[in-house]
Amino acid sequence: MRKAYATSQRVSTAGDFFEGIFRLAESVKGVHNSGVKIVCASSVLFAREAFGTLGETVVVPDAAISPSDLKDADALIVRSKTLVNERLIENTRLSFVGTATAGTDHFDVDYLNHIPLAWCAAPGCNANSVAEYFATAALCLAHRKGFELAGKKVGVIGVGQVGSRVVQKAEFLGMTALRNDPPLQLATGDPLFLPLEQVLAEADLLTLHVPLENGGRHPTNQMANCKFFAGVKPGCFFVNASRGEVVETDSLLYALEHGAVRYSVLDVWENEPVISRALLNKTELGTPHIAGYSFEGRLNGTLAVYRELCHFLEVEPVWKPEEQLFPKAPEIKLDAQGLSDETALWEIVRQAYDIEKDDAALRQGPTDSDAAWGMHFNSLRRNYASRREFSAIRIQLRHAGTELLEKTAALGFQIAAF
Repeated sequence: MRKAYATSQRVSTAGDFFEGIFRLAESVKGVHNSGVKIVCASSVLFAREAFGTLGETVVVPDAAISPSDLKDADALIVRSKTLVNERLIENTRLSFVGTATAGTDHFDVDYLNHIPLAWCAAPGCNANSVAEYFATAALCLAHRKGFELAGKKVGVIGVGQVGSRVVQKAEFLGMTALRNDPPLQLATGDPLFLPLEQVLAEADLLTLHVPLENGGRHPTNQMANCKFFAGVKPGCFFVNASRGEVVETDSLLYALEHGAVRYSVLDVWENEPVISRALLNKTELGTPHIAGYSFEGRLNGTLAVYRELCHFLEVEPVWKPEEQLFPKAPEIKLDAQGLSDETALWEIVRQAYDIEKDDAALRQGPTDSDAAWGMHFNSLRRNYASRREFSAIRIQLRHAGTELLEKTAALGFQIAAF
């Protein structure tokens, strides 16, 4: 395969404005898959099966990928643990780089945009997984603390691929969604979008779903700072499953210690993998950056990049994942007699995704050194057992009222009576 000098373009719509950048080659003439060499990070799901249909595929541990691995490679496929920058890919013949993730924090985008190389991400690939994480965390908090979600106001900050799905699930659970998304508001003029100050002051629960932006008109790096928490409704609940650097650790700690925030749920942290154990100790639910780690989310990422590489090579996609290789989805039975709808939903959701198990695993980290803690955090992510999304799970419900059945179906579960 020869070096392809292709132009790239940004594809951006109002619906995915907050969900990162998606770039691809417009056209690459005369490129064929004969002799193509593809290097894949080991965390890419079904790497050999998918990309092996396009050429020689070499799988390398994410953190071990080096310039020497790429010297004679034509394409590089990674996830978030591989930094793609000049140091890695200079003096290679790479024509295409793809990340099977929604975010591109690990890409030096400015550099990639100024060299003759096509690149892509997979925006929205794990959006439903993160939205299900939010729904599970909210139901868990309500169960633990003895309150009902129905009637609560949830402030959703960032209403792109993930945030829009969070809004849907929150409304299915009876909450009122307050939306804040300045770029989308500018693009659409939709009056549903509210000023940040209003959302902070009125929301019982706040959840962040923004990309990490260091500059521009709407920077998000450390947007949740002292000023942010000074404006929240006292005693609110706070969720972050976007990017760790969006939250200033010391400011959130202060807010938790002084009652501005009553409970927090954190999946992402500043300075990963060496996170603040003080903040973890104050957090009601803490997980190791796995909100988007559903099996379906990871599969969607692989499929998106595979299809874009096929497009780049001008070949028809032929690979389809074999369902017999999928992890088995649990089957859940529940007798809802005597249970409130929210209690029944929690009993269903906790069997579909045990968020408390992930929380407990993170807290079992070593206490002797930052290096050991970082290894623990990375190990949890690397060895994370693929969980199935709600749509893959069959629920057998007895004594369920119409409203409970509707809510269960709206969350995505398959329903059968028994």
